Amino acid sequence: MSLAELQARFAAPGQVEAILLRPARREPMVRVTRGVLTEAGLEGDRSRAGQRALTLIQAEHLTVIAALSGRADLDPSILRRNIVVSGLNLAAFRGRRLNLGAVEIELTVPCHPCSRMEEILGPGGYTAMRGHGGMCARVVSGGTIEPGDLVLPVQR
Repeated sequence: MSLAELQARFAAPGQVEAILLRPARREPMVRVTRGVLTEAGLEGDRSRAGQRALTLIQAEHLTVIAALSGRADLDPSILRRNIVVSGLNLAAFRGRRLNLGAVEIELTVPCHPCSRMEEILGPGGYTAMRGHGGMCARVVSGGTIEPGDLVLPVQR
């Protein structure tokens, strides 16, 4: 099997676990039960069009970040990411497109932590998130998403 074939395989579809909006800088995130995506990102979020219009993080990484920052658990809203997904390794899809339900996005660059993670998670919070901060994405075709929607690689 070729490397391209190996990279196109996945065990099962992923799933949207949570949708979170950043209404303004330094304001608490708002969890919503439905999100509307446009080229500019999620409606109601302070994002803007481009390769960082949307931020995603893997639910599986929340446990790792919690453990590395000395916490028993972690509410994903404090990490300032828009979409929590489970079941797919987001980093494996960098530069590729995914469907979140009927929406199509392209994963662009890693979403590195900012220095604010020290303030939010405490000493070592920045390093706890390194390599676990998720991915940024641009919106290829908008629409509505909800928790429970499947996350699938776009097949070409």
